[in-house]
Amino acid sequence: MIDGREDPSALAAGALEPAIPTPAATTRPRRPNRFDRPKEPHDWRWIVGGLGRTLIVIGLLLFAFVGYQLWGTGIQTAQAQKRLSTEFEDRLANLGGGPSTASTGPIDDSTPDSTPASTVPASTVPAATIDASASTTQPLPMLGRPTVGEPVARLDIASIGIDGKIVIEGVRTSDLQDGPGHFPETPLPGQFGNAAIAGHRTTYGQPFLRIDEIATGDEIVVTTLAGRYVYTVTGSAIVGPDDYSKVIPTVDSSVATLTLTSCHPKYSSKQRIVIFAEIDLDQSALVTAPFGPLDDGTSGGAEVPSSTQPPPSTATPGPATTAPAATETTGTVQGSATSIDDGLGDGFGDGLGDGTAGEASEDLFANRWFSDSSAYPHVALWGLLLVAVAVGAYRVSRRARRYWVGALAGFVPFVVVLYFFFENVSRLLPPNL
Repeated sequence: MIDGREDPSALAAGALEPAIPTPAATTRPRRPNRFDRPKEPHDWRWIVGGLGRTLIVIGLLLFAFVGYQLWGTGIQTAQAQKRLSTEFEDRLANLGGGPSTASTGPIDDSTPDSTPASTVPASTVPAATIDASASTTQPLPMLGRPTVGEPVARLDIASIGIDGKIVIEGVRTSDLQDGPGHFPETPLPGQFGNAAIAGHRTTYGQPFLRIDEIATGDEIVVTTLAGRYVYTVTGSAIVGPDDYSKVIPTVDSSVATLTLTSCHPKYSSKQRIVIFAEIDLDQSALVTAPFGPLDDGTSGGAEVPSSTQPPPSTATPGPATTAPAATETTGTVQGSATSIDDGLGDGFGDGLGDGTAGEASEDLFANRWFSDSSAYPHVALWGLLLVAVAVGAYRVSRRARRYWVGALAGFVPFVVVLYFFFENVSRLLPPNL
């Protein structure tokens, strides 16, 4: 500064220096909150964007539905198995401490073949089928034909980790959702003839997930109200979905055999895998004739074999084929044979009888899409409720002006409603999907 005036050279030098920008000059304008933005114009971009978001949501729901089928269905099965196990154990306890565990003796040939039917007591086991030397820890219960939905046996297969699975009577879609199912027109385990059991492989608890790992010589233990029976695996086979007439029927009615069947390969219902087993008499309780007297004491389809005639089969020889008439017996046969359906959902699903011979279940031919018409109102109701939960969560987000707030508030109710929505959508699928 010269005489109170600024030096011109200093002013010139200062003019050449760039101005220091203020902070406001380098800060980008803050993006407005999504809920404060103006609405997008409804042009083709809006349509394409909406379509893309819709497809993403549908894809996520499909992935969730696959997860529900593979793992979520097991929740329902686990609850059913717990209930059935309690019911089965209560029935065993009511028999007086459990079923018989003694071995089966040979058939006694000393009884004359000419014994009239009228002399066979309805409430006792015929002497022709039991050796006098055979002993039991408990009196043999006289079992009637079980009704669909009842627990009939407990299944243990140590080689593939099956421990205490409860077998239910029936092979309809609803039956096999609760656990392995017994074909109603075949003998019960522990009876002469071929007892057949079906089970899901990849859904509803996956009871037969590792069925392909069962090897010849493995033991299958089946506990019924009549006793504990040990079967030894004799072989296996892979058959088509229409080959049940070659698998289910009894081949030798003088021997107690067991058949396990499920879908093959995993996650497909293209074929069926079948495990064959034969009873080990040395480790099993007393083997009886197929279907003992009914609970009311009247003859309910029990066939009492003579000393020269093995217990005839009550299984169906095949579709649209009736069982041959029994001869030289001291008992009677009640009911006719039924046909065998090939619907075994996911496996297995709709199937066979309602617990009485000669009467097919109402689901016999329900092996198709959208067959359960009663599911429609339930699907609609849970679908509307699902939309309501989603809309409610969105409104919470708008009020809080944060998406994560609405997502956090609606997550739990959305998952719960989605579970029941999927449960009812499953009723519209074919059993073998």
